[in-house]
Amino acid sequence: MKISVIGCGYLGAVHAACMADLGHEVVGVDVDAAKVALLSAGTPPFFEPGLPELLRSAIASGRLSFTTDISAVREATVHFIAVGTPQLGESNAADLRYVDAAVEGLLPHLRDGDLVVGKSTVPVGTAARLAELVRSAGSGATLAWNPEFLREGFAVKDTLAPDRLVYGLAPGDSVGERLLDSVYASALALGTPKVVADFATAELVKVAANAFLATKISFINAMAEVAEATGADVTQLADAIGYDARIGRKFLNAGLGFGGGCLPKDIRGFMARAEELGVDQALSFLREVDSINLRRRGRMVDLVTEVVGGDVAGKRIAVLGLAFKPDSDDVRDSPAIDVAVRLAALGADVVATDPEALETSRRRFPDLNYVASVDDAVRGADAVALLTEWKTYRALDPTLVGSAVATRAIVDGRNCLDPVQWRAAGWLYRALGRP
Repeated sequence: MKISVIGCGYLGAVHAACMADLGHEVVGVDVDAAKVALLSAGTPPFFEPGLPELLRSAIASGRLSFTTDISAVREATVHFIAVGTPQLGESNAADLRYVDAAVEGLLPHLRDGDLVVGKSTVPVGTAARLAELVRSAGSGATLAWNPEFLREGFAVKDTLAPDRLVYGLAPGDSVGERLLDSVYASALALGTPKVVADFATAELVKVAANAFLATKISFINAMAEVAEATGADVTQLADAIGYDARIGRKFLNAGLGFGGGCLPKDIRGFMARAEELGVDQALSFLREVDSINLRRRGRMVDLVTEVVGGDVAGKRIAVLGLAFKPDSDDVRDSPAIDVAVRLAALGADVVATDPEALETSRRRFPDLNYVASVDDAVRGADAVALLTEWKTYRALDPTLVGSAVATRAIVDGRNCLDPVQWRAAGWLYRALGRP
């Protein structure tokens, strides 16, 4: 099938490459000429494991191309909208300008039988409005909503082998369902569950899922606050309650909390839309979810301050990790880089490193001191702050690291190290929610 993908950022580039890998003929369209040039050369403008190889293979096969020319979509039958919906600067609401512009740009090129498919995360009610816009243009095209559930670091896998497919369709749109079934034929053949719903439900699935995950993370971080006040160990607590099948252990890792380009802005956008609908009381708990999450960052700064004697001014602090999560170079709303910036603002000599996020960090916060390796970061450090749980950091040898620092003091912001091992090597070990 011939497919177009409008918007070739993180979501769109991954989706385009994966659709081509599945055998579809795909054209990706983006207004950013520099981004299009990179993608056309098989180089993604962000870090995502497995994507460079997939891009190069799909481009070499002739099934994948990228362009800034929107008219290139004319031969496609299914058109995916994969542009960003960032948080508005003056409120919690989602900025829909890019979604609206993408659909409006498509309208002159749509034909009878075409299907416009929204993948962007949008407030409930957006799909119905855009469906009417497509209908009133008179091309005969229709619209569906097909939310994405990508995890950064696993986006290729999540696209090629999703854990579920959700179709938001207008009543009786069997043609739209058949087209989406053709797009996702390989996943459906492997037994991937499919949920066919109305527009509103499909829109709510994504934000509801993110709100639930954010709530679970903030719940265990709230328990970490209680654990710190009582001398309990939040990691053992999470293990114990995680054995309950109704709760489960996933997303019960206490620490710095969530960040990135999805969870924070999605739950805030969900709250803003609920307020517009007059049902904001139903989601009032999400305000505390957000608040708990943000408090963890301040507590991390407090712990680092404690281990260096009560004042970080003039102290050399090695920061390990800047991305909001491992296997990503994304520093949008990253708790790690937020902590690093706060420490620097207090007068600390922050020396920061990350396996992939140095350039993205430098573009956003050019005044921090960035180094390429752990060795360079920890040399002469008065304290080490582990802020992103990269595998290479989890595997650090405390004795070797200890030979380079000025003071063996570490604050584990992700509860990913073995405190017994580090303390046995002579380290002062502190972590969020642990004695």
